[in-house]
Amino acid sequence: MANPPQPSLGYSVTAIPSKPDSSTPQPEKNSVPPPTMLPGASRFPPPKLQQDQIPSPSLQNPKLLSPANGVKTGSLVPHLSTPPGPPVFTSPVRPAAVPFRTSPATPQPVAFTSGSTLPTSSPPHFSNGSIELQHQVPFATNDSIPFEESSCALFSARKVLKQKKLANVPSLGFGALFSPGREIFPGPQIIQREPHRCHNCGAYANFHCKILLSSGQWQCVICHKLNGSEGEYVAPSKEDLHNFLELSSPIIDYVQIGNKRSGFIPVSDSRMSAPTVLVIDDCLDETHLQHLQSSLHAFVDSLPPIARIGIILYGRTVSVYDFSEESMASADVLPGDKSPTQESLKALIYGTGVYLSTMHASKEVAHKIISSLRSFGLNIAEASRDRCLGTAVEVAMAIIQGPSAEMSRGIVKRAGGNSRIIVCAGGPNTYGPGSVPHSFSHPNYPHMEKTALKWMENLGCEAHRHNTVVDILCAGTCPVRVPVLQPLSKASGGVLVLHDDFGEAFGVNLQKAASRASGFHGLLEIRCSDDILITQVVGPGEEAHVDTHETFKNNNALCIQMLSVEETQSFALSMETKGDIKCDYVFFQFAVQYTNVYQADIIRVVTVRLPTVDSVSAYLESVQYEVAAILMAKRTLLRAKSHSDAMDMRGTIDERIKDIALKFGSLVPKSKLHRFPKELSALSELLFHLRRGPLLGSIVGHEDERSVLRNLFLNASSDLSLCMVAPRCLMHREGGTFEELPAYDLAMQSDTAVVLDHGTDVFIWLGAELAADEGRSAAALAACRTLAEEITELRFPAPRILAFKEGSSQARYFVSRLIPAHKDPPYEQEARFPQLKSLTIEQRMKLKTSFIHFDDPSFCFKYVIGQRCWS
Repeated sequence: MANPPQPSLGYSVTAIPSKPDSSTPQPEKNSVPPPTMLPGASRFPPPKLQQDQIPSPSLQNPKLLSPANGVKTGSLVPHLSTPPGPPVFTSPVRPAAVPFRTSPATPQPVAFTSGSTLPTSSPPHFSNGSIELQHQVPFATNDSIPFEESSCALFSARKVLKQKKLANVPSLGFGALFSPGREIFPGPQIIQREPHRCHNCGAYANFHCKILLSSGQWQCVICHKLNGSEGEYVAPSKEDLHNFLELSSPIIDYVQIGNKRSGFIPVSDSRMSAPTVLVIDDCLDETHLQHLQSSLHAFVDSLPPIARIGIILYGRTVSVYDFSEESMASADVLPGDKSPTQESLKALIYGTGVYLSTMHASKEVAHKIISSLRSFGLNIAEASRDRCLGTAVEVAMAIIQGPSAEMSRGIVKRAGGNSRIIVCAGGPNTYGPGSVPHSFSHPNYPHMEKTALKWMENLGCEAHRHNTVVDILCAGTCPVRVPVLQPLSKASGGVLVLHDDFGEAFGVNLQKAASRASGFHGLLEIRCSDDILITQVVGPGEEAHVDTHETFKNNNALCIQMLSVEETQSFALSMETKGDIKCDYVFFQFAVQYTNVYQADIIRVVTVRLPTVDSVSAYLESVQYEVAAILMAKRTLLRAKSHSDAMDMRGTIDERIKDIALKFGSLVPKSKLHRFPKELSALSELLFHLRRGPLLGSIVGHEDERSVLRNLFLNASSDLSLCMVAPRCLMHREGGTFEELPAYDLAMQSDTAVVLDHGTDVFIWLGAELAADEGRSAAALAACRTLAEEITELRFPAPRILAFKEGSSQARYFVSRLIPAHKDPPYEQEARFPQLKSLTIEQRMKLKTSFIHFDDPSFCFKYVIGQRCWS
């Protein structure tokens, strides 16, 4: 089959000539259309070029929300730090599971070390006759580069303090959020050729580089070394350098589609050719089974005709369903008490059965298999039923790796992209390898749990080595022992999600798990100016052992092996300065190499330049408080491994607020007290939300839920992370519009409807007066549901959407996520919740009397009063 045209890659590709002609028109930019925008799209305002690299000049929340801009949604990396050595990672260092592939034509990836050399404050002039080193584009000077242009890396401040002592104050800190796979609108510039890289440090040519126009040499912004461009950058004037996209844009995607790997599949087939195997719990009660069957039927109907699927059931045995039997549901059965032997797997795979089949050929068979499922028939408690989940996943991996369904027709077709195993679990793994005893009171439980954790992690690593992602979707009332199952999904690059039941939310996540785009073989390289040291990395990756010193002499890049590359992920980077900074700018370059779902090799290069300042006030004004709050929250949650740890971490937030006031606040006249810096007032409110929300507070009850929530947050994208720290509050207005308001309980006005989005759940609250009017209530509820579905359309895992009326028992969940401000003085209420000014006196009195008073302190009394003076 001939390869389809290039647009099927998902890019509008622009080929760059080796020697550009100044008469050539400006290369065309990516034609990916922007998303439908409603008022106030995202809490991180959309940048001019891309969407998730660096925050805009102010991360203030817009007044109105856009429901259409859905929030996009990582595991930890290891602790390794001794200045000025490698950064501290957050989980035990493991060897990279799959070394990143490079072709001979591609410069080799870099080794694992820390910084690079410092750019000078005034760019040096290199003499070559009468030619001087030029800026590559006219707008690449000082502050004329818009800050929003770099949008995949969100920094906690737009400027860097020169003084080491203040820059490294741990209570505030400095760092960045980087989202390697985030979709960007408008799309990044695309180049279909090998990138120019520094021969000394491995950095990529970028739009901050200096160019020698006569020779085409360029100066690296990281190590200052001159590099040749094989004459490509030779140009009569610096304006002609606009023809080179890498010299005119902060974000570049280098795309290589000449894929010669065995198993390469044409682009039109590759994304859907990777099989999905459903591994289903066979120990469910009737009610749960009915909901699961409904979700599975909808899942099968949602798959495209070319999608390949397999179905496996597990209990005490593993049943592998055969799609060649069209008249009835037929399965081959393997024992579940031990790992399958090579002989049994060979007999299964090379037999006559068809265990992976395309939907266009076997859709009806899949429906028959699902309809044939039966509930658990014995009178045994859910937690005590035997489930051989580990063995079932091993069998699923063997089927994916073995000959495909086309074997019987003489065709062996390898999967393109990541294969996916989706486990539908209703209880813990209690039988066979990787299992734990039914009861926690078992005398050998701690040892068996430790053994199970290691076995599950090894199984996940094995899945990752074979480009297979394991997602575990749990539901029901039986605890699934999350600590035992999570290493399997985490090590494979998948997720573990808890649901109340196997109903709507489960079904949505089942479909999203199978269809979400996921790159693989990912390697992230981070290079910084020599003054900057990366001290900690939190995200979905691990240390990468890559030796490229033969290719690059002084490669000091931080290298991270990524378990998967998805737009719902981000890395949180904590940074420090090694000493007082002497130059006017510091540089950061992020380069992520991966293979996308269309089998194209991508290198995304993002280069950021930040100015340095002496003034503390100028630095504080540049602080992006939302990014700073997310970084603080991820560092805090990293230490909150249990409920008791979470309680301790709440106290550290109070100490952090106090220390910021002492280090950066101003002295009260004729006193030793410090005022909290007014530039950071919004930061303290976000930290108050963190302190009392589900991540650290007591809202979440079961430890399984807390563990899943914590792991999701540590790897989540910037948008989802922010919602999980501080929810978005949106009040419905007449005409179907929404106004974004501070997340205060003063929004609970009886004649309104309010949507509260806190990442993993979206609550819709209907006031009592509104609920009494059936017509208005129905219209408001419909508008709120539409909004909730739109803002979560691209989010994975999909959140629950719950609606309830004022005064109902469920409304307590809504109230618990809002800051209690009803007891604050009126002037404080109006200052922090200006919408109150639009209410009449009668309406305000009615609102005040509607609240039930309790002891939970408000933000005003907890922090605002205290912020005014700290000793």
